[in-house]
Amino acid sequence: MRFMIASDPSLSGGGRPSGPRVRAGGDPFLLLTAAAVLGLVCLTQEPQAAEPLEPYEQTIPNTLIKFQMLPVPGGIYVMSDPTNPGSQRRTILRGFWIGKTEVSWAEYEVYMYKLDEPEGATQPASGADAFSRPSPTYGPADRGLGHDGYAALGMSYHGAEQYCRWLSFRTGKKYRLPTEAEWEYACRAVVLPAGPIEDKALLDGCAWYAGNAEGTPHPMATKQPNAWGLYDMLGNLAEWCRGIDGTPVVRGGSYVDPAEKVHPAAREHQTPAWTQSDPQIPKSTFWLTDGPFVGFRVVCEN
Repeated sequence: MRFMIASDPSLSGGGRPSGPRVRAGGDPFLLLTAAAVLGLVCLTQEPQAAEPLEPYEQTIPNTLIKFQMLPVPGGIYVMSDPTNPGSQRRTILRGFWIGKTEVSWAEYEVYMYKLDEPEGATQPASGADAFSRPSPTYGPADRGLGHDGYAALGMSYHGAEQYCRWLSFRTGKKYRLPTEAEWEYACRAVVLPAGPIEDKALLDGCAWYAGNAEGTPHPMATKQPNAWGLYDMLGNLAEWCRGIDGTPVVRGGSYVDPAEKVHPAAREHQTPAWTQSDPQIPKSTFWLTDGPFVGFRVVCEN
């Protein structure tokens, strides 16, 4: 089943949604959310629907580390064009899988410390030199902000991309960072508005942000998931995406951002302040010394 999602009813003929009714997985919080904002989203059913995707669990080979991937149905998504203010961009999206949570330290450290290679190995596995591993950090990689059950943080866009390359090599699947359109589409999940969330109770229910995080990230999946079962799409850590213009961008806001900057359309480019205290010349290509509010989740192509 395919959908068209738009913030303006005129884009799909106006009126009430003509497609199937949205279900929020039976969660009362999500059902109330859907009822509250349904008028902000329009749906029309697309013909020739693709076969629905199924959730799956991925084990990182040669380890016991697992993570879950959830399906997002394909559709035509209309979003504000951040490269051309005041205009909109229409994007056709194939169905894809996206991480149920952000990439955890348990996952990222397999890549960082070569925990997927046999103990005592002196030579890299065949093909392993096709990607590079992160440089050592100046202190604990988690900055003392939380480890077990927490999302990996503070890596650069390059560090996130290299992880995806490594994971693709290890699993044989095509893992990558989401595009802006994919990320925003998955974040809204047919329910949330694109812009700021006016309902404080709604935001508190799904996101860690400056108003409730007390200045620190929190364990993953401790807030409510969105209507497609995805945790922490808003707040906790802002997430790396490939921008509409091909440049790196983080989306969704983080635990350091105020409420007005934590919403599905929130976006920010890296600034020099994110690596200000890095003493290296040139600065690290893998780590943001002053960017502990950044993480990422992966997409797998259909």
